[in-house]
Amino acid sequence: MTLTRRSTLAVLGAASALTAAPARATRTKTSPPRLWYRQPAKEWVEALPVGSGKLGAMVFGGVASERLQLNEDTLWAGGPYDPANPEALSALPEIRRLIDAGDYAQATKLADARFLGAPKRQMAYQTIGDLKLDFPGLGEASGDYVRDLDIDGAIAATTFTADGLRYRREVIGSHPDGVIAVRLSASRKGAISLDLSFASPLKSKPVATVEGGALVLTGANESREGIPAALTFECRVEVQAKGGTVTGRGGMLSIRGADEVVLLIAAATSYRRYDDVSGDPAALNKATLATLAGKPWAKILADHQADHRALFRRVDVDFGRTRAELQPTDERIRQSPTTDDPSLAALYYQYGRYLLIACSRPGGQPANLQGIWNDKTSPPWESKYTININTEMNYWPAEPTHLAPCVEPLIALVQDLAVTGARTAKVMYGARGWVAHHNTDLWRATAPIDGAIYGVWPTGGAWLCKHVFDHYDYSRDKAYLARVYPLMKGSARFFLDTLVVDPKFGVLVTSPSISPENDHGHGSSLVAGPTMDQAIIWDLFDNCLKAEGVLGADPAFVAELTATRGKLAPYRIGKDGQLQEWQEDWDADAKEPQHRHVSHLYGLFPSDQIGIDTTPKLAAAARTSLLKRGDLTTGWAIAWRLNLWARLGDGDHAHEVLRLLLGPERTYPNMFDAHPPFQIDGNFGGTSGMTEMILQSRDDRIYLLPALPSAWPTGHITGLRARGAVGVDVRWAGGKLSEAVLTAKADGRHTVVHGKSTLEIEMKQGQSVRLAARDGVLVRA
Repeated sequence: MTLTRRSTLAVLGAASALTAAPARATRTKTSPPRLWYRQPAKEWVEALPVGSGKLGAMVFGGVASERLQLNEDTLWAGGPYDPANPEALSALPEIRRLIDAGDYAQATKLADARFLGAPKRQMAYQTIGDLKLDFPGLGEASGDYVRDLDIDGAIAATTFTADGLRYRREVIGSHPDGVIAVRLSASRKGAISLDLSFASPLKSKPVATVEGGALVLTGANESREGIPAALTFECRVEVQAKGGTVTGRGGMLSIRGADEVVLLIAAATSYRRYDDVSGDPAALNKATLATLAGKPWAKILADHQADHRALFRRVDVDFGRTRAELQPTDERIRQSPTTDDPSLAALYYQYGRYLLIACSRPGGQPANLQGIWNDKTSPPWESKYTININTEMNYWPAEPTHLAPCVEPLIALVQDLAVTGARTAKVMYGARGWVAHHNTDLWRATAPIDGAIYGVWPTGGAWLCKHVFDHYDYSRDKAYLARVYPLMKGSARFFLDTLVVDPKFGVLVTSPSISPENDHGHGSSLVAGPTMDQAIIWDLFDNCLKAEGVLGADPAFVAELTATRGKLAPYRIGKDGQLQEWQEDWDADAKEPQHRHVSHLYGLFPSDQIGIDTTPKLAAAARTSLLKRGDLTTGWAIAWRLNLWARLGDGDHAHEVLRLLLGPERTYPNMFDAHPPFQIDGNFGGTSGMTEMILQSRDDRIYLLPALPSAWPTGHITGLRARGAVGVDVRWAGGKLSEAVLTAKADGRHTVVHGKSTLEIEMKQGQSVRLAARDGVLVRA
């Protein structure tokens, strides 16, 4: 059964919980959202993350010794390189012929031999190492030990009593000052004594030295996959002590008898751009710390918190409260599968926003597979940018939860890829425009890697272009669109040059490609025209046409796009009623029937090509596919399913998926997502999915409470954003909409949907409209 896509949209102009279901807590003034624990972290996934955007630290909260594990977002292995394979272009026709002939295994062998990039793996994100704080003579903490992370104030604190004295240690990642800052204090003067030293796992063996009142670690990154190390780095810790003495010997600084100690940690590498490693990290660090000379802790903290809260406090969320929220965070996570704890979901929601603010700021690198937090020199999957889902998922919540500035590093990444990907397009495909496959790294490599069955997938860059356009769609900033549209146009040109006719179906398809990362059961995962590719290219072409309508059309380009889009392969429904993953009805043949990727459901989410009210037959087929795949999978894949069930309007099923995500198998004690191991995309996907349950912005419509679960009968989210530059506050009680307030950031006409009721409203910039539901009908309040 074949269904064509619908026509394009018009161009846009903790006390213990004693039962499995504790009583709902009496509503009081909400305390700041925080993660807290009664003991220090023993494992890395128990430590608490802080970040300045570029610098990250994991805080363990030890008593006699403290460990701050440090990262800087440009410390990666290797150096500038171009992995495009010059043999690929001559091999391409034969690979396509083998695929057309159904010899997928042989096509894969040829692609592995002559189409993959070199090296076949990319570079790894690496840790600086640990800053160690040892407190000689300090006894064990008494029973009042608490460590916490206040995500509203963006500060990690450890407090305890030892030897009759009260100690407090605070750690922040300050974006305005560009440092990790630490304050050590006690209830009696002269009580702070510690030794500072570095430990690094880097094979380059960084060296620690003392320079005056600073402890300095200098070193280099590591070589990898035959790519020589090209970066130098420095981490500099400046000590500001009130009272006491500061002395240095070898690679250690010692402070004795201080009233208070502030540590300012700056780090930098010689990285300037993917093709320029001529930076001076020592000069950068000295300049950073010079700006803080004489700046007191109170001012450092105030500036940091004002900067963080300007973003974090844009959104407020409440899904309800119970006595379970009074327990420590690790206990709440352990008990979440059998406990009524809606505020744990709200904490996870805001924690996702906290993490994005902490690891993705203008001027820095975008969030990688672990954000900026990684304690290894060779982390899982190199902690790269996996752009067949994971990098995109990192940014799903950014626009709707009012964190648009955090998207800027991602857009900068796409700007780089458009340059490096143009070389790959020309060398490997003989095509115009640019292409990026399923992974990239600090050096902006764009060729296929890891093996043909994973890496020969040409639509990674095209998917990123959706985020480039979404940034406009939520803001309606025409100047921004004019600046970035060439990125989208270049990606579209690549596909105009490389799409080929499928001889069996007579439609235009990508070839060679895969449906990430699923083996279709016919000798390989390599194939022509997987459903995901066709959907991504449809969005790319459609968004280009929308941009042409806003900026002024190029008639020839519009005609070429329109004609080509009309020849793309349609969605197909298979014999079991499922949405087909491939052109052939092979879903039942796949080697992993419950594969973690649900790539063919891209059209349902994050795209809006499929909707329960716009394409009901396709939505029903997507639902069948989702049921066949199952809910329990890896962390990020559960998060994707959460978003998909929300798009299907099934709030209770979405909530059950959320419970899986929040349980101890998929959430570590520090609330990091467990793939396992840790991948941060699950955190961001979880925040996105909960947003989709309360607000959807698709099909030129704003949907209020489209998938509200019965587990959240009363609550609110305020400060959200919808496409068309609209701010949205939503409140509900008794499972029904109480009030929605829409505020226009630009002139526009909007269709608002709640249940079966639809209301058309027109707003001028700055205007707010209050809506309510009366007997299920949307009305102006």
